Amino acid sequence: MTQNTGALIERAGIEIIPESDRTAKPRDLFWPWFAANVSVFGMSYGSFILGFGVSLWQATVVSIVGIVVSFLLCGLIAIAGKRGSAPTMVLSRAAFGVQGQKLPGIVSWLTSIGWETSLAITAVLATGTILRTLGWVSGEDDTAVSIIATVAVAALIVGASVLGYHTIMRLQSVLTWLTGAMTVLFLIFTFDSINWETAFSRPDGTFAQTIGALVMVMTGFGLGWINIAADWSRYQKRTASDGQIVAWNTIGGSVAPIILVFFGLLLAGSNEGLSAAVGSDPIGALAGLLPTWLLFPFLIVAILTLVSGAVLGIYSSGLTLLSLGIRIPRPAAAAVDGVILTAGTIYVVFFATSFIGPFQSFLITLGVPMASWAGILIADILRRRKDYDDAALFDSRGRYGAFDWLSIGTMLVATVIGWGFVMNQIPDTGWNDWQGYFLDLFGWRDDWGYANLGVLFALVLSFLVTWFGRAAKIRQQEDSGR
Repeated sequence: MTQNTGALIERAGIEIIPESDRTAKPRDLFWPWFAANVSVFGMSYGSFILGFGVSLWQATVVSIVGIVVSFLLCGLIAIAGKRGSAPTMVLSRAAFGVQGQKLPGIVSWLTSIGWETSLAITAVLATGTILRTLGWVSGEDDTAVSIIATVAVAALIVGASVLGYHTIMRLQSVLTWLTGAMTVLFLIFTFDSINWETAFSRPDGTFAQTIGALVMVMTGFGLGWINIAADWSRYQKRTASDGQIVAWNTIGGSVAPIILVFFGLLLAGSNEGLSAAVGSDPIGALAGLLPTWLLFPFLIVAILTLVSGAVLGIYSSGLTLLSLGIRIPRPAAAAVDGVILTAGTIYVVFFATSFIGPFQSFLITLGVPMASWAGILIADILRRRKDYDDAALFDSRGRYGAFDWLSIGTMLVATVIGWGFVMNQIPDTGWNDWQGYFLDLFGWRDDWGYANLGVLFALVLSFLVTWFGRAAKIRQQEDSGR
């Protein structure tokens, strides 16, 4: 059924986008990726990266490499959206089977829910901190402010995601200019807070610490979005250039974070107190560097940038929910995830004792299976030379079958191996200390424990197994249709 691209609410769910509606151009992909990643929250990663014990130059190198490579991987996934005109998790059925795809689908849904909730939490915490700094509220008003902020942030996120793709694309193009301008102002007014001598005097970290920082950057940026990358390219024409799809994804996602993280490194490297404060309230801590008159505009734009990223997440998590077999309209799926987001935000804001600890634990735990899935799907995409069989993506008896046991087994084995090489002993996450069970076997716990090699192992191992192990099957699928 043809979708009306001018309608207020997008009705398209997980079905194939009709050819008449595939009117987007590769350069259009710049806007959602840039707007979602221009958030000043990116500066907080400067503190997170230096926490691995690396020097400023090491942190700068791993930031650039980690950001660019991780968004390049998103661009490769986005090729599938152009070839199949369907959401990421539907296209993944070609690699896992129509029913087998539910395994990575569940992991993807949890990942999206976690990301969007963490962004909402950050926006709520920042609101309270900045309003107290302005003197507009006192400590006695914290509960009321948090409730109002939670409702307002959740309403913005859910409202935009319910409206859908076309509204989001228009909003993102506007937010790009607004948030970009405020970010430049922030850089200008906090430039004097940099102590260059102190920042550059940090000693070098070990190779293991550097790899740990690299993995954290990759999981915190591109790998955190990789499970939704094709959702934003499914309105592209089938004739669009693969290279341009990859390039605009990579440029849009990378350009702002590279600048923001580097500036965050300078700020955190200059001020140990700032680094500590970022752990409990990333945006609020950064706001403390600004003149009072700029705080309220900063708050508004900071919230909008966080909302911008969360909107992409909740929109795609709704599509993932539909791909798991939930038969409800797409706007309703987004609303369901909005309720979960609100509940998660309320729990962390009002009851949890820490934010950054659980957030890092979440990144590591789900980052391993998501890395494995990404390796499998990227190899599958690069092996294919033809567009997807639209009907077979929704038919267990079609060429992609119900289950691809090699892909499913690869993901399970790679995840088990990966979890064995990550160490999740983070404060306030004692329930997650079971990981890292292979580190002692190799005597790596002391030197490599926090390098989180398991994420890289899962990504590379899954790619190699799929590249060599499924090559013949992919050729058979494309040549015979069976």
